[in-house]
Amino acid sequence: MNDLTWTPTQVRRLKELGVDLENLRADFSTPVERNKLFQQIEKKQVKKEKARLKELLTKAGKTKIETLADDLTCVLNQQGFVRVATPIIISKSALAKMTIDEDHPLSRQVYWINEKQCLRPMLAPNLYSLMVDFNRLNHRPIRFFEIGSCFRKESDGSRHNSEFTMLNLVEMGLAKEKRHDRLKELAAIIAKTAGLNDFRFENEESTVYGTTLDVVAGPANIEVASGAMGPHPLDAAWGITDTWVGIGFGLERLLMISQGDTSIGKWGKNLSYLNGIRLSL
Repeated sequence: MNDLTWTPTQVRRLKELGVDLENLRADFSTPVERNKLFQQIEKKQVKKEKARLKELLTKAGKTKIETLADDLTCVLNQQGFVRVATPIIISKSALAKMTIDEDHPLSRQVYWINEKQCLRPMLAPNLYSLMVDFNRLNHRPIRFFEIGSCFRKESDGSRHNSEFTMLNLVEMGLAKEKRHDRLKELAAIIAKTAGLNDFRFENEESTVYGTTLDVVAGPANIEVASGAMGPHPLDAAWGITDTWVGIGFGLERLLMISQGDTSIGKWGKNLSYLNGIRLSL
């Protein structure tokens, strides 16, 4: 058997260009044979990616993540949800209400601006704050959501970005016996809108939210969403007494799986990719 295969540098470059390595020949008799095929594949793929980039830039189109955000906004509006926008900078005290103090593992992933403020690592603190104000209304149910950037110091680059886009929704005022089914219903609406048909629900234990209802998808069973129901142990710190359901989806993960990718980097905010297209062509 011949052990000569692609070099690590060649593998990295082919992945950057979006080449499907699983269906690509990977054994060779000589380095010359291997390098010649690599150059042919690279040249062909660069030409293809340049055409994709040109089409995006000349036709004034939207990126896939913009389109996904628009599609999700539309479908949630149809479900009676209003989209909100809250500050990216949040207070240390707001994190503390989520039980994230200096001893919490997540605290080490937070981008601190100063001793009292940080870039939000999640949307939940701001949405809890809105729940406090909305809770004074007599109208039920109350439905709202946000799509926005969050920030965490992540080490696993294949499935995490340091800046990522979350969709979090909240529905307040449901009957207790309807919460679980409603949570699944809303999760399915979002997953299907994002192009995911193969997804499953799992229960998971979270250090912040306790027992959660998670959505996993793709061959690798990647978590794309996490949901919770109230009344919840975190509610007391915010003075929330209403029933509610809430769920958060990572948009880059939704794109990664719907596009058949294994790396999240090309779908996040960076200067190396645009719309999944490598810019160093």
